[in-house]
Amino acid sequence: MLLKLRFVLLCSLPLLLRPQPVMSSLVMSRAEDFIDWWQHTVFYQIYPRSFMDSNGDGIGDLKGITLKLPYLAETGIKATWLSPIFASPMVDFGYDISDYRSIQPEYGTMADFEELVATAYGLGIKIILDFVPNHTSDQHEWFKKSAQNDPVYRDFYVWADAILDGDNGPHPPNNWQSVFYGSAWTWHPERKQYYLHQFTKEQPDLNFRNPEVVKAMDEVLTYWLDKGVAGFRIDAVNHLFENVNLDNEPVSGKTEDPLSYSYTEHIYTKDLPEVLEMVQHWRRLLDEYSATHTNGPTRIMMTEAYAPLQKLMDYYEDESGVHGSHLPFNFHFITDVGATSDARDFVYNVEKWLIYMPRGHAANWVMGNHDNPRVASRFGPASVDAMNMLLLTLPGVAVTYNGEELGMLDYREISWEDTVDPPARNAGEENYKDVSRDPERTPFQWNNETNAGFSSAEHTWLPVHPNYLELNLAKQQEATKSHYKVYKALVELRKSVVLRRGRFTIEPLSRAVFAFKRTLKEYNTLITIINVSAEPQLVDLSEFVDRPQKLVVEVAGADSSYEPGQALAIGAINLEPHEGLVCKLLQD
Repeated sequence: MLLKLRFVLLCSLPLLLRPQPVMSSLVMSRAEDFIDWWQHTVFYQIYPRSFMDSNGDGIGDLKGITLKLPYLAETGIKATWLSPIFASPMVDFGYDISDYRSIQPEYGTMADFEELVATAYGLGIKIILDFVPNHTSDQHEWFKKSAQNDPVYRDFYVWADAILDGDNGPHPPNNWQSVFYGSAWTWHPERKQYYLHQFTKEQPDLNFRNPEVVKAMDEVLTYWLDKGVAGFRIDAVNHLFENVNLDNEPVSGKTEDPLSYSYTEHIYTKDLPEVLEMVQHWRRLLDEYSATHTNGPTRIMMTEAYAPLQKLMDYYEDESGVHGSHLPFNFHFITDVGATSDARDFVYNVEKWLIYMPRGHAANWVMGNHDNPRVASRFGPASVDAMNMLLLTLPGVAVTYNGEELGMLDYREISWEDTVDPPARNAGEENYKDVSRDPERTPFQWNNETNAGFSSAEHTWLPVHPNYLELNLAKQQEATKSHYKVYKALVELRKSVVLRRGRFTIEPLSRAVFAFKRTLKEYNTLITIINVSAEPQLVDLSEFVDRPQKLVVEVAGADSSYEPGQALAIGAINLEPHEGLVCKLLQD
């Protein structure tokens, strides 16, 4: 049973009240409230292939993104992270890079990218790129030369000799599995060795124990920084290093299938200590770049690692006070709560991040991404507004996946013939729906025109969800109330000094309802109340507020009976199933 505590944390005041072991110039700002641009922003993730197609080939592109940047600016978005746009054979849709310094031709040209950056910055939007350092495409020149035993590139990748077994041919050097199923080793007939690939066989792992690899990747980062990007989201960062002895990993007991990724405990292929050292190395690179290029914003790093909480906190800062990732992604709203979670689960997952987070850093909350089912599909369509209220009124950084502001749903009825996701194709026609990521990657639903306004093509790279006739941006912009208008109101509310700097208190009021408040002296307190149950709830906030005060609605959901400005009885607030409210406590 969870202990019910009134937990008060100071979360988004990195300088005013929180001491820092290392006083980095990147945390300081000339802003009145001493919060740097990235510490309280909303990062809007764009999946380029599905955002907007400008040339009618059925695939989203850079010009399409540029065309839609005014929409982001109107919504209040100040930073957008682009999933990979680099040259790629598209085996894993951009996460298999064949040239880190070129744009994928389907997406456009370098001139298109430069125009996108210039337009974005003109609108006050910063661009973050997806950096994929763990592996390249097998079509990358580095890998081709490594396979030929070129002396410069021989050790750019992880190669190993086969285990020989008489007439049965060569066997992989150990039992490591690919995240995408099957052995993590593939035999290369030219080099006559196995190469490691923790993802598809077309994505060979780079060898970061080779200083030349580190140097090459540093040069890639600097190249794009010179192009004007404000930072990077680093993909699969905790896979960067492997055990040099190539020891077998212990069997987990979770499955009897030796080709499943769950078959072993990944103690030799994930979360090795060297990963943290590399993250800290990249942080120093970004810090130095920001210090010597003061005409731009603080350049930042966001890291993707599905890892234990304590390890993630080391990414922020290790025991010696050395800084790493500005924002180690917090996936707890994806991995640790769902449609059956109660209020205590939500409170616990908020509190545990804030408890473990080192002082002087910004919290972050990821509600969705391109690898997981959408919010409306995970929690149910009725929860969309409440989940966005949670995301956007917590302290720190919010990360939104494109389409979540509309309540877009996964398209789970994509046929086998239309399925393109590598893990789904590997699973086969019988099981592909269980693992496919295609349903959450379908094209953005702009309007009720052909292909939801995404493309004029006869066929799009993934089918558009058929509900676009009713669920689309244009309709929600025109409606009196809509998910989009709720989202936009919440983004506007984030500008308030209370949400930028306020203290934070959270409690489960019951198993069905939790509430949290943001308080700052001389400013009106903001309270978010969420009913996560499927039943109506009568909520009493009398013990949650310090003294009886006037409570009014600030933001209500699209289907709510409440209106902004409406006064509420603190001791008797009726919440419909899955309803959320953001309210203001007016000072006497």
